[in-house]
Amino acid sequence: MNKGLQKIYSEIPKRYELINHLLTFGADIRCRKKAVELAVNNSENTRHGSTTEGGDDPVTGSSGATWVDVCSGTGETIVNLSKQANENTTLIAADFSLPMLNIARQKPETKNIKFVLTNACHLPFADNSIDLLTISFATRNLNTTREILVDTFSEFNRVLKPTGRFINLETSQPPIWFFRKLMYLFVGISVKKIGAAISGNKAGYAYLSHSIPRFYTADELSTILNEAGFSKVSYKRLYFGFMAIHKAEM
Repeated sequence: MNKGLQKIYSEIPKRYELINHLLTFGADIRCRKKAVELAVNNSENTRHGSTTEGGDDPVTGSSGATWVDVCSGTGETIVNLSKQANENTTLIAADFSLPMLNIARQKPETKNIKFVLTNACHLPFADNSIDLLTISFATRNLNTTREILVDTFSEFNRVLKPTGRFINLETSQPPIWFFRKLMYLFVGISVKKIGAAISGNKAGYAYLSHSIPRFYTADELSTILNEAGFSKVSYKRLYFGFMAIHKAEM
């Protein structure tokens, strides 16, 4: 992520969650919970012909798993993950914005979570060391160019164990023309004005309103994940395709 984005995210943390909830009518909360369900539910693997043998599922944390939430921001997704983890699970919230992480640290639910200040493009974790890696509503920020996004997803692939999985929650492009135009209209009219009015940061929400309609379709993002080295990629569209959760495994 560039310094311009870092500046934006250093200025909006106090009202970041409130604005997201208002702009999505609370859908972002429900989508985060759904993404976490898909992340820790091993039954999804069975449909793709991949089951874990020999007892413990490594993603559940029963064997001392490590879960990392990248671009964790104010910690909403890592808090949801913590509710699914057990005492053997190491939980890590990673972000490039110290003000955002400081907001997350203040939450009582994050007392057992480790915080790492880092750029998502260069994670400070060893190869094949992570069981579960998640990212929520931040992939657009990593998409400086398509090549950089492939490289970043490759970095995620690097740190994941062969049995690990990556969960990506992001806005998407509705496949039906009517809903796609409806989303563009809503984003164009409301996101920039409401976000700027509440946060006081015009640049941040101008960027948001610009990036949402230009992000990839669910199929295009699946292709990018394949190019980054993930061989098993599936996705679930939410809210008529306004958002999508991608699940990627080795």
